[in-house]
Amino acid sequence: MSEETQSGRGVHDLAPGEEDLDGSGVAEGLRGYLVGLVLALGLTGASFYFARSSLIWAPGVATALIVLAIAQMGVHLVFFLHITTGPDNTNNVLALAFGVLIVFLILAGSLWIMANLNHNMPSMDQVMQMQR
Repeated sequence: MSEETQSGRGVHDLAPGEEDLDGSGVAEGLRGYLVGLVLALGLTGASFYFARSSLIWAPGVATALIVLAIAQMGVHLVFFLHITTGPDNTNNVLALAFGVLIVFLILAGSLWIMANLNHNMPSMDQVMQMQR
C-alpha cells in the first residue's frame, strides 16, 4: 500500500491516537503512546503546580483543576483508548456516551436523594422530643 490506507484515506488523515492495523506502524503507535504519556504527565504536573502555587487566585484554583482534569481525560481518550471521530469508532463513541450518561444519572440521583433526605430529616429539637 502506498500513500492510501485500506479505508481510502491518506496517511496524514489519521487523527491523533488513530493507527493503521496493518502491522507497519509499530513505531508510529509507540510514538503516539509516548506523546500521550508526556502530555498526561505534563497535565498532572501542572495540576500539582497550580494547586500549590499562588500563581492563580485562590478561588480560581478549583476551576483550573477542573480544566486540567478535562484535558487529562481528553488525552487519555485519544492517545490511550483511541476514541476518535473516525467512522470505525462509532461504537466506541456510543459506548463512551452511554457510560457518561449512566455516571451522570447516578450522580444526579444521589444528589437528589441526599437533598431530599436532608430536607425531610426532623430537626434536632424534634428528635430530642421524640426520645422523651
